[in-house]
Amino acid sequence: MPSSQYFFILPIVAILVPSVSATKFGVGDDKGWTINLDYQAWAQGKEFHVGDTLVFKYKEGAHNIFKVNGTDFQQCAALAGTEALISGNDVISLSTLGRKWYICGVAKQCEIGNQKLVITVLPQTMSPTPSPVSAAKRSITPICYGWMMTIFGIFVMVAV
Repeated sequence: MPSSQYFFILPIVAILVPSVSATKFGVGDDKGWTINLDYQAWAQGKEFHVGDTLVFKYKEGAHNIFKVNGTDFQQCAALAGTEALISGNDVISLSTLGRKWYICGVAKQCEIGNQKLVITVLPQTMSPTPSPVSAAKRSITPICYGWMMTIFGIFVMVAV
């Protein structure tokens, strides 16, 4: 019966689809985007992949975000004409490989307050490795859904 093949393929797809989902990283975790936080320590041990997103949360007007190059990162200065993100809940999609540099351009918060972040974006993989904190905050629904579909598929195969 040809339709039984779909019940075999469906559980496999249900397991694989959640494993390619992107990870959303809340920069600075519960502290957000602020001064006097070691963002290099925050990023250490995390893997950022193409398709992941960074979420910068901060009090609107108190901070901003500039995407800069390596030289500007070292100097804590954005090129003239570079547009700042200012919403207080800025989401940046990581769409290309390589190093990414972000700074705060308010007052001297980058230089004195160490409000800057550098990461390396890796190729998208079948199973991105989120940080332990990000993994703990993720819903287990996709995993449960995948297992439920697998069990359902096996049940249908046995019943047919």
